[in-house]
Amino acid sequence: MVAFFTSAPRNSHVIETQRLILTPPIMPHFEEWASLRARSRRFLEPYEPVWPADDLTRAAFKQRIKRYQRGERDSNGFAYLIFARAGGAMVGGITVSRILRGVAQSCAIGYWIGEPYAARGYMTEAVSGLMHEIFEVERFHRLEAACLPDNVSSVRVLEKAGFRREGYAREYLKIAGKWRDHLLFAMLDSDYKGKMSANES
Repeated sequence: MVAFFTSAPRNSHVIETQRLILTPPIMPHFEEWASLRARSRRFLEPYEPVWPADDLTRAAFKQRIKRYQRGERDSNGFAYLIFARAGGAMVGGITVSRILRGVAQSCAIGYWIGEPYAARGYMTEAVSGLMHEIFEVERFHRLEAACLPDNVSSVRVLEKAGFRREGYAREYLKIAGKWRDHLLFAMLDSDYKGKMSANES
């Protein structure tokens, strides 16, 4: 099992929740990442862009890490792998992208969960844990997410995490080789603060 606390990129943050640890991906994560993605391929492919032929290779993972680190350095995005506290197994991943500063102060998240760890509430917990980073550390005003209308599990994750459904976008993203309509969700910093206040009361 990878020791996932070590060698995180400089200036990145490790996020801890009750059951999970979110940490930026590094090369020692490759074997477990590739194994989990391979085992979950049929589960994930209907909801993701077409996987490149070399997607699960070490070279492709190295380029992925470089892209994530460049995005963090340039303030264009950041990524985490998600590990269970109990046992330390990798369970999924989550990314922050489409960062807009200035008058927008917004970003978007995307995520995936390994098939063996689905339906355990892990992704709802990970998304909720990331909100502190988004709204308290990075000081964004708006966090967006989109999912396929038939991805009931993803809709449930966003609704449980406190996102509000805002719209329906036609042919929004190319998923599994086809342009697909998506449901649009968002959370504002005021929504987050209200959620935190409700949790404390």
